[in-house]
Amino acid sequence: MIQLSKVSKEFKTNIALKDLSLEVKAGQIYALLGSNGAGKTTTINLLLGFLQPTGGEVKLDGLTPYSSKKAISERAAYIPENVSLYPFLSGLENLDYFCHLAGIKKPKATLTEILSKCGLESEFHNQKVSEYSKGMRQKVGIAIAYAKEAKVLLLDEPASGLDPAASNELTAILKQLAGEGATILMASHDLFRVRETADRIGILKHGSLVEELDASDVSANTLENMYLQYMKN
Repeated sequence: MIQLSKVSKEFKTNIALKDLSLEVKAGQIYALLGSNGAGKTTTINLLLGFLQPTGGEVKLDGLTPYSSKKAISERAAYIPENVSLYPFLSGLENLDYFCHLAGIKKPKATLTEILSKCGLESEFHNQKVSEYSKGMRQKVGIAIAYAKEAKVLLLDEPASGLDPAASNELTAILKQLAGEGATILMASHDLFRVRETADRIGILKHGSLVEELDASDVSANTLENMYLQYMKN
């Protein structure tokens, strides 16, 4: 579903990515782990078609994002660290509005069901988003992606600033969506959350993939030690 083959991206004298190759299959959660400036956000922007690679090949559902932006927008959903919603609309109204922007028409009952499925309690559906916690806004963002039936979810630091309970809920929701066939790529520097959520983990350093492993093959402590060792060298 997601394929990057020997991808490089240069900005004048800055090399953001260097020979990056990775694959994320349908129903899989892949986490890109790395410090700020490692190339995580650049990778997501390439998949969204916002950037064109300097070299190599980027594919999402068999399409080249940069030259297929409309088709990519129909297949992929981006959920940033801080989801932008209209604060004086409710969660339900925001979901309905963004669905209409995407040309999607769903009855209120269906939108309510989607919000609940994505973890937002029914008592908050009609409450103004300005009164939401960050975790609640993230759930609305995921609901928007779910409503548009996105095949691919791209998340940038999704658990940043969330309390432990909200982080656990986010993990459960992402695993549920992956179980239904969604392909998920998440960029993070939260080692524990990555270990609990992802199927595969790739460690990025200065734009290069220095390690790739199955999350089930490594403990949280081992992953932490491995990551810190790479960051030292």
